Amino acid sequence: MRLFIAINFSSEEKSKLSSIIAALKKYTVGGNFTRSENLHLTLVFLGETGRLADIRSAMDKVIASAFTLILKGIGRFSRREGDIYWVGVEENKVLLNIYEQLYASLSSNDFTLEKRKFKPHLTIGRKVILKKGFSPTDFDRGLEPIKIEVTKISLMESKRVEGKLIYTPLYSKQLV
Repeated sequence: MRLFIAINFSSEEKSKLSSIIAALKKYTVGGNFTRSENLHLTLVFLGETGRLADIRSAMDKVIASAFTLILKGIGRFSRREGDIYWVGVEENKVLLNIYEQLYASLSSNDFTLEKRKFKPHLTIGRKVILKKGFSPTDFDRGLEPIKIEVTKISLMESKRVEGKLIYTPLYSKQLV
């Protein structure tokens, strides 16, 4: 099973994010854009594993209160075959603390995790190619921040069904 731990969004929050994606699409000549139902914020990517009990145990050890997350700004990771576009996440100590707790617990239990610094972001498009003369900074200026009330973290399974990525929650840990 291909697994990751994430923060999922409500239908209303996904609708706001989908509006951003639709607006960005107008300025592109191509790309693979995230479908509304798949919008989420990845905390830890676990990859192929069947160690559900160990992952649930690591999630259950997290001590954190519910918190407000603020999504704002558009960014990109440059790629030769087209860029990855994302919505940024305002710095948040609770979010970072949850990530650090998960990372420490999973690492000490022999999970192989990414070594690079945690840069929370919400991917909205891959292999995106912009129309000539369009600057993402122009687009970014008109966006309002989106407030997300985070009350739980979820273990998600990713699988491809009939060519589409489907994300299914397998377990959730409430934040108190």
